[in-house]
Amino acid sequence: MKRDFNEWLNTFKTSICNYDYYLNFAKVFDNVESIKVELNILNSLIGSQDIEKEFENIIIKYPETLKCIPILLAVRSREIYAIDIDGEYTFNFIKLNYSIDEYKTFMRKTGLFDLISKHIVNNLVDYVTGVEVGLDSNGRKNRGGHLMENLVEQYLKGAGFVKSITYFKEMYISDIESKWNIDLSGISNTGKTKKRFDFVVKTDKTIFAIETNFYTGGGSKLNEIARSYKTLALEAKEIVGFGFVWITDGQGWKSARHNLEETFEIMDNIYCIADLDNGALDDLFNK
Repeated sequence: MKRDFNEWLNTFKTSICNYDYYLNFAKVFDNVESIKVELNILNSLIGSQDIEKEFENIIIKYPETLKCIPILLAVRSREIYAIDIDGEYTFNFIKLNYSIDEYKTFMRKTGLFDLISKHIVNNLVDYVTGVEVGLDSNGRKNRGGHLMENLVEQYLKGAGFVKSITYFKEMYISDIESKWNIDLSGISNTGKTKKRFDFVVKTDKTIFAIETNFYTGGGSKLNEIARSYKTLALEAKEIVGFGFVWITDGQGWKSARHNLEETFEIMDNIYCIADLDNGALDDLFNK
């Protein structure tokens, strides 16, 4: 039975953010734990009346505390570059590469001495935990890029497929050809296109190459993707024993609905999350 595009599009979701998307607390806690001892040593500087002298004493006695300084500025690097009218420096925080006086200048000019000596923070371990939380929130974009893949993978497992046995992640066309001795030159521009699919599923009759994506916002990129996958789907139809599957979703498609509809009209194996909930993969792979 022919599906209705408008009804299909209306099932698209606003978001697929799971509980792990927002923060990776395990990573945050591990990062803090790795420098907890050194941070507690630096805690002795909180409220100091002579912080520059006490800082110098700590660096001499416990030089390993240097490695904590960058994260106090929310920087993940062992080197920090700084320039002003007094000079240009690249400070190393694993091993002193300037005099301690110059490191004290760094601490003064960045405001770290004020932060610590004026009791603006009460505990550097707690402070760094907050910094790590902030830095990890920047990783949401990367985690978001994998949300749809991770979701589809759960459906593949639910359909009884086993990773690296009956389904495979991130395979190039050339890898598919060599593994199953199939000619995919029809979709690779005779080997010139280095296309990689998110998943490949091998059934008794067919090799299915799967692309997944989810778009919360619109843009010209969506039109390009819809057109390219339309072409890919048409080329794949000419290859015996091979099928192209596109699983997509997200409200962003409503701004690019016309190109998506064109692809929907010619592509048999285009699905959204609602389709997966209704057993579309079971039906497809058991044909």
